[in-house]
Amino acid sequence: MDIDIAQGEFVSLVGPSGCGKSTFLRLVAGLLTASEGSISVAGQNPTSARRGLHPCGFVFQSPNLLPWRTVLDNILLPLELDGVARPERETRARMWLDRVGLTDFAKAWPAQLSGGMRMRVSIARALASQPRILLMDEPFAALDDITRGRLQEDLLRLRTSEGFTTIFVTHNVAEAAFLSDRVAVVSARPGRIAARTTVEFAQPRDADLRGEPAFAAKVSEIGQLLSGAAT
Repeated sequence: MDIDIAQGEFVSLVGPSGCGKSTFLRLVAGLLTASEGSISVAGQNPTSARRGLHPCGFVFQSPNLLPWRTVLDNILLPLELDGVARPERETRARMWLDRVGLTDFAKAWPAQLSGGMRMRVSIARALASQPRILLMDEPFAALDDITRGRLQEDLLRLRTSEGFTTIFVTHNVAEAAFLSDRVAVVSARPGRIAARTTVEFAQPRDADLRGEPAFAAKVSEIGQLLSGAAT
């Protein structure tokens, strides 16, 4: 795979299951080491970048919340691990609770939340460390269409205000078209960037965009590129 992603850009990866999209995210995060080739994050290897000026947030398909910690304590976890002083980490965690619309659920347990609410907590936890890069691996795949659409709009709002770079893995071409500045289509194994397309809809984007003919045309274009890469 060969791809350059600019600072502040939102790039989605679409492709068949098993082609390496999730592995690519883990390589960027420094969770895996490439067997060959190289990955550079702001001129550094991924592990050094994550520990330095380009911290990385990761949102997985499952929220992976700790069931024995409250919503607030789940968001506090990465700040605790980073050694942030208690007053500051509590202030930041509560700020992100408010940003994702869960202020009233600070003391709730994960089991008491809906799927969409748990994903909001997961996003807040990832952003609490103020990452420069946000990696998202099919985070909305298990949600109903209404919740998924709302979280897509929330994500764009947060990205606009915070300016983080986003690499987003999805199988949903409409989701990729709605969220992205660019979409990269990954071929079947061995995964390669088979096609790329720029998404030129203006920001900010809202739900009305999904009903526009130009949006339907872009979804169709991505779908055709994906079909071609899968053959």
